[in-house]
Amino acid sequence: MTVSLSRRALLGAAGVTLAIPALESLLPRKSATAGGSPPQPRRMIVYYVPNGINGSTPDAFRPSTAGALTTLTPMLAPLAPVRADVMVLSGLSNRPAQASYMGAYDGPGDHARGTGSFATCARLRKTDGRDIQNGVSFDQVAANAIGMSTRFPSLQLGTDGGASVGTCDSGYSCAYARNISWTDVATPLPKLTDPGTVFDRLFATGESPRDRARRNAYQSSVLDYVRRDATRLSMQLGATDRRKLDEYLTAVREVERRVAAMPAGVCMTPPRPMTGLAYQELVRVMHSMIALAFRCDLTRVVSFMLGNAGSGRDYSFIGAPGAHHELSHHQSDAEKLRKLQIIGTWEIQQFSNLLQLLAGMTEPDGSRLLDHVTAVFSSEIGDGNGHTHAGLPVIVAGSCDGQFNTGRHVVYSSERSIATLYLAMLKAVGARATRFGLEGDRVLENLGPVSSA
Repeated sequence: MTVSLSRRALLGAAGVTLAIPALESLLPRKSATAGGSPPQPRRMIVYYVPNGINGSTPDAFRPSTAGALTTLTPMLAPLAPVRADVMVLSGLSNRPAQASYMGAYDGPGDHARGTGSFATCARLRKTDGRDIQNGVSFDQVAANAIGMSTRFPSLQLGTDGGASVGTCDSGYSCAYARNISWTDVATPLPKLTDPGTVFDRLFATGESPRDRARRNAYQSSVLDYVRRDATRLSMQLGATDRRKLDEYLTAVREVERRVAAMPAGVCMTPPRPMTGLAYQELVRVMHSMIALAFRCDLTRVVSFMLGNAGSGRDYSFIGAPGAHHELSHHQSDAEKLRKLQIIGTWEIQQFSNLLQLLAGMTEPDGSRLLDHVTAVFSSEIGDGNGHTHAGLPVIVAGSCDGQFNTGRHVVYSSERSIATLYLAMLKAVGARATRFGLEGDRVLENLGPVSSA
């Protein structure tokens, strides 16, 4: 029999901590319990891309039929390595982001309005002053439920910065356009956009390179001390507990093997990222920070913005020159749609790269880290030309311990609020939410066990 240690017992961000197993000889009689592997923690990722998703043909993104993802569309092709781990959902909307909703009409500003309500599914107050009003984002509902067990209840990351004051879109505050995480109706959580700053927050301790090397060496050598202490302890135990301790020492040897096999930087202090990275490298490093934060159990909730609302980034580096926002107003122009398909495919590739990172990380119980994740990829609008908040491009990734039946394209014949998906994700990670946003009054159906639980 092999004992699996929890991730926190395996490695910590600042050192290795291994706890002696519960032994009958050392516990009050009535406190002894049967052994077993603790469940791995569940995590959540909210992944935002700007300006909607458009392709040169209507089916460039969405599969033509519902069911198994046996064939991927051109824009979904980057998901091939994680095909079995994703669902594409068609028929979801975010109606509170529309210009007209429940008798109110707020005019233009769909990018800021859609981005501000992207993760809150709330109706924003149209203002560029201090009287901003939104809702609590669902990642923060999750953080309140599962984030207290980690050093950081949640992380807000992105690629483009900017202050949360002033006007960013037709009278809407930049607070709406540049943040998707909201801790309450008036408080956005600004994101970190510099990998070095993220590193400092997660890993830096003010130590010198020499001290860091000494500490990393200690992280391995501490296992020797644990083994010696456990060996001395065995002389005081009965036969049953000696067997348990032998299983424990077997687990310690497995930890030693894993530590020796770990690439540099996994739950040990990695090198600090350089500044001034090219955009593609910036995205790659930010994804690495997310994966390490999960692997080291520094947080279990992350939101990530691959650009701000209405981003005008030029994608010449992938063969799609021109401001993204201007291209998104395509007016069915074939050349603009061709470029938009290149951009959208690249964005999905980035999401796939992150998922592959998580799939390549192994938990103490031998499972993949991705198996314990629920992630959503989407945008503030569906069609960039029409500024629609229906037909949103939605990809859900990770089964979250079997809570979602992935590897499928799920089509809803009548419109569903994306808030119902968020409610399902909250339920999957263990949050006790019964509704979410203005329209999340039930859990989205046909996702898997989470919908019927």
